[in-house]
Amino acid sequence: MTDAEELSRHRGKLSGKRLRLAALLCLLLFISALWRLGAGEWDIPAARVAALLNPFLDESMGASPEALVVRSIRLPRFFAAVGCGGLLAASGAVLQGLLTNALAEPYTLGIAAGAAFGGALGFFLDSYAVVPMAFLGAMSSLWLVSLIAARSGGGASSIVLAGVVMNAILSAGVTFLKAIADDRLGAIVLWLMGSLSGASPSAAVIVWCSSLILFVPAFVCARQIDACSLSEGQGELLGVEEKKLRALLLAVSSLATAAVVSFFGIIGFVGLVVPHLTRSFIGPSTRPLLVFCFLGGGLLLVLADGAAQAMGELPVGVITALIGGPFFCWILIRGKAGA
Repeated sequence: MTDAEELSRHRGKLSGKRLRLAALLCLLLFISALWRLGAGEWDIPAARVAALLNPFLDESMGASPEALVVRSIRLPRFFAAVGCGGLLAASGAVLQGLLTNALAEPYTLGIAAGAAFGGALGFFLDSYAVVPMAFLGAMSSLWLVSLIAARSGGGASSIVLAGVVMNAILSAGVTFLKAIADDRLGAIVLWLMGSLSGASPSAAVIVWCSSLILFVPAFVCARQIDACSLSEGQGELLGVEEKKLRALLLAVSSLATAAVVSFFGIIGFVGLVVPHLTRSFIGPSTRPLLVFCFLGGGLLLVLADGAAQAMGELPVGVITALIGGPFFCWILIRGKAGA
């Protein structure tokens, strides 16, 4: 068998594997949708849920209590979970490839901490200031991380280290704000722990639109990301302007992450766990990795949110931290932290 035939056979096997995995993830998402839309304080059978999702419901059925619960409360929460999980996972995949570091994700790079600090500060101004302040905090954190990294060498490893330092500083800042919060403390703590319980249709739509802000440039620049992921500096040898690419994708990742944090608080480790698991099944190519990370991240957060609700409406950020913390340690032990 020639090398070309062997390569063609390998690609065929990989394509078949990806199709099977895509079908499995879509099936699991469908099953999880029926579960999440039917389960709660008021359990509704799956067949009834499917009937209530009919866009051509008559007026009397559409105004029924069951329809209001499913369509106005549970459906936005489900879509918010899929959008948030998918966005965070895809963002982690982009950052890990771009920075050639297995631990890179919005949480470890200080982006989420910046949004958290800004949002917590927003509680001292007005409840309506939380969302814009979270966006401002994420972008300010990115600017500071980029500035520190540029002054210390400008490489991918400098960005990761600067992100870790910024994450520690901003986390201390959040702790300080909680210490002086007085009657605002409860609201800040609940928001920071991450929860999808109050998801609204508008918040779900904004998160899905934010995923496009990340996906479009990531898809267009997928080959450049693949080149950068080989090793630090390899992209420059292949004609990729790494600094400009990093600036663009770090900016869109920060904006997308800020959308999640501003509405739903800190939901950590999704961007760490899902890209690693997905990469082990389908390989490191950026375009398919983004799609599968979005599906896998959405499924993970839907299941985590279901578990959180079943345990008395716990914050979903607690569940993802319980999953992601040991996984983080496993990566360190395995020596896969990169440069």
